[in-house]
Amino acid sequence: MSDTKVKCTINGTELEVKPGTTIIQAMTENSQRIAHYCWHPGLSIAGVCRLCMVEIEGNPRVQIACNTVVTEGMKINNTSEKVKDAVKWGLDFHLINHPLDCPICDQAGECGLQDQYMEYGKYTPEMAEAKQKKHKVVDLGPTVVLDSERCILCSRCVRFTDEVSKTNELGIFNRGDHAEIGTHDGKKLDNKYSLNTVDICPVGALTSKDFRFKQRVWYLKDSDTVCNGCSTGCNVKVYFNKEGLFRVKPKTNQNVNGHWMCDEGRDIYKFVNREHRQLKGRKYGAGSWHEEAHAGTAAKDAAMFLKGAKADEIALVLTGQNTNEEYEALLNTFVNNYKTKNVYHWWPHEAQAEQFDGLLLRGDKNPNTAGLKQALAKFGINTKWADLESGLKSGKIKQLVVIAPENIFQYKDMDQKAALFGQAEHLILATSVKFPGIETASLKTATLIPLKSYIEKDGTFVNYKGDVQKFKKATTVVSEALTGVELAHLLAGQSLKIETVATPDLLTAESNTRKDQVTLDHRKKNEFVFNRGRL
Repeated sequence: MSDTKVKCTINGTELEVKPGTTIIQAMTENSQRIAHYCWHPGLSIAGVCRLCMVEIEGNPRVQIACNTVVTEGMKINNTSEKVKDAVKWGLDFHLINHPLDCPICDQAGECGLQDQYMEYGKYTPEMAEAKQKKHKVVDLGPTVVLDSERCILCSRCVRFTDEVSKTNELGIFNRGDHAEIGTHDGKKLDNKYSLNTVDICPVGALTSKDFRFKQRVWYLKDSDTVCNGCSTGCNVKVYFNKEGLFRVKPKTNQNVNGHWMCDEGRDIYKFVNREHRQLKGRKYGAGSWHEEAHAGTAAKDAAMFLKGAKADEIALVLTGQNTNEEYEALLNTFVNNYKTKNVYHWWPHEAQAEQFDGLLLRGDKNPNTAGLKQALAKFGINTKWADLESGLKSGKIKQLVVIAPENIFQYKDMDQKAALFGQAEHLILATSVKFPGIETASLKTATLIPLKSYIEKDGTFVNYKGDVQKFKKATTVVSEALTGVELAHLLAGQSLKIETVATPDLLTAESNTRKDQVTLDHRKKNEFVFNRGRL
């Protein structure tokens, strides 16, 4: 295609666009508002909603913007009374049979129909006939529920299953005002990307079973981050409030995940919530778990065990779930401070790492395996897992530090690994989640240290193709937990000043109590200073 730009004027603004660009693309790329339902940048053009009307100079009739290509010198507007009247009647048509159930609809607050009506509608309806009643609460499959009465037949969901997931479960059945979205006979909407149909539904017809009736969207904050469900590293938004995290949705990045994400990735909010988290430091000895301690205190105590050991008695276990910054700090502590290169890569997905479903899902269920490999190579580490197993069995490795994975849904061997790690004379387990099997494992002595999850810290992941993706802290769930960088400094025996800004987003009354000689005042910033073995 030629690099020559096409010049046009839209609503009085002169623009240059690529040849072949449609009017609606030109408008959305240049932040110009236009009514639409059926058009979606990741799907084919259907042209069925008839809302994206524009007036083109020299053309006596209004045209749809989604299927009209910009030509040289074209003058376009969607602000004239002629266009506004066409959009108003289009909205009236879509609302003829739409139920007035906004107060109970999950989509309320982020509904395209509400938005379009408030911007382009606000008319007095002239429909006197009774509304056509259709099926409600239709179970389409394991993840999605359909309310046919709300559907405006934009066909986005049908096009998604035909063109993106290529699973072809959905279709439009019957004719006229009896037409409905549904699944083909003998099929369910059951594919690994099914919840994208909920994302792209412009009304509340398709709803997520997982999120349904849990929260009103205007009570939720959102923040951009990177999915840690696999090595694709999809760009996503997490949604949360003071009660916890509630959902994950895709954020468009054409270089990584386009407009979509898989259904597996939507579960990454669940292990971040407090009920799954390691909230306090803990110690095990003499056959029982002792009183809880602050994470900083537990880390400083663990450092004393490491200082009393020889270099070849110390080992570190890492997974591909931490950030580049954490790998750098941890490896620096163990290689340069403790003079050991006994660092092992816990990677249960290695055999399936190259698997790919052709869209987004990859066999490596870690977001930063590439970053970990780069860090290990930088520090000259090339070890085998079998060496760790033999070292623990023989008693050669006495002090074992494990930086546990946080996405426990993707690590099916945690009970087995708890038994293996428990063979160490002293196990230092740093984990953001409650580690399955550790409470019942046969341990000698152990220290548990709570870590922050991916939404509680800044960092960088490197995906399977080498894209370096930075992300920012979204909120705080466990206020006392440490980042991997903070843990590395404390394990090195350094004093560490941690500035803690109390954020009430996800803190509960439980976290207001401190048993480690510190009271956290949520009204101001506090400094926790960790010295040797104490706060």
